[in-house]
Amino acid sequence: MPFTGKASYSAGATLPEIAEDVSDLIAINSPHDTPLLDALGDPARPARSTVHEWLEDSLLPNVDSVFDASIADPLTETTFGVNDPATFRAGDQVRNGSSAEVMLVIGVDAGAGTITVTRAYGGTTAAALANLAALAIVGNASLEGADADAARFTNRSRKTNYTQIFSATVDVSGSDVAVRQIGVRDELDYQKVQRSRELLRDLENSLINGVAPAASPQGSTTVRRTMRGILSFISTNQFVPGAGGFPADSTLTEAQVNTALREMWNNSAGNIDTIVVGGQEKRAINQFVASSRRFTAGADSYKDLVSTYESDFGVCRIVLSRYVPAGTVLLLDSSRIGVVPLAGRSFHYSPLARTGDSERGQVLGEYTLELRTESAHGVISGLG
Repeated sequence: MPFTGKASYSAGATLPEIAEDVSDLIAINSPHDTPLLDALGDPARPARSTVHEWLEDSLLPNVDSVFDASIADPLTETTFGVNDPATFRAGDQVRNGSSAEVMLVIGVDAGAGTITVTRAYGGTTAAALANLAALAIVGNASLEGADADAARFTNRSRKTNYTQIFSATVDVSGSDVAVRQIGVRDELDYQKVQRSRELLRDLENSLINGVAPAASPQGSTTVRRTMRGILSFISTNQFVPGAGGFPADSTLTEAQVNTALREMWNNSAGNIDTIVVGGQEKRAINQFVASSRRFTAGADSYKDLVSTYESDFGVCRIVLSRYVPAGTVLLLDSSRIGVVPLAGRSFHYSPLARTGDSERGQVLGEYTLELRTESAHGVISGLG
């Protein structure tokens, strides 16, 4: 027979007699991790101005190229045009392209843009000169007892970025502070934490994708000061599938990563130790070792993960970031990157004056990116 006594639902569908049972945990599903910030760590020093600057220098170049489309006899020509005659001086031994021939520079004509050489120097075999072929200086030999050459030097250059203010306002009514909240001990503190997470997320995104205003980058009453991100700085080592001999695959391959690392190793003193990618490119990197994976019959787990990539040109940790644009791979020397706060302006909470019955304040931080020697970093873009 059906039950006719007092039940939990007897007082009505809203169960007015039963105490609420609400979990004391709050689930947050929005992404707020900052893997690149975590990988880079804290800077060595803060910025002291909203205009943050640093100096860069380079050595005198030891590579140039032939710049002469009218070479009469490529095997015997001794005077020919070069891209930058200031690179050379008398006494330089120069390797002709990828051949074994070494030439000795005996004259430089800066006005005509040419050099004069002794071909097949030291018994090496002459090879055909080709327009735009590389000319690598092996070294210079001075004559014994000769006067000193004119001094040569490079000028240091000053690089600039601007600090960006990241802020969020917190405003909680007095009543909301006073009442008992589910899952929250203090509503004001909870709002501070939430806004801080959002600002850290924005800082990570700006670190990669930020750009500065085209005009008045120092800021004004109408121009918001924004910092340049990593992608905005890198201009030298830009690799695009199918361009300039770079492998044309639309999906990231190990050959593409190795080609980029080799080119950067050839042309800079940078030590690439960090590869930053989004989800699609991370999956492609995991496939680099797919053909060599082996599993036994007793294996009860499957690992499909590459977290460190070790090549002839360096050991790179793989950082997965949601904020790297699709089809893009960042190749970074982390020792040359700093996320720099303005002195005394790291993320913090400042109470604001009360104008009514509420607790009001601001979570605020001011940061910039210091990316030294952009030619020590690289980017692969245009992947499918």
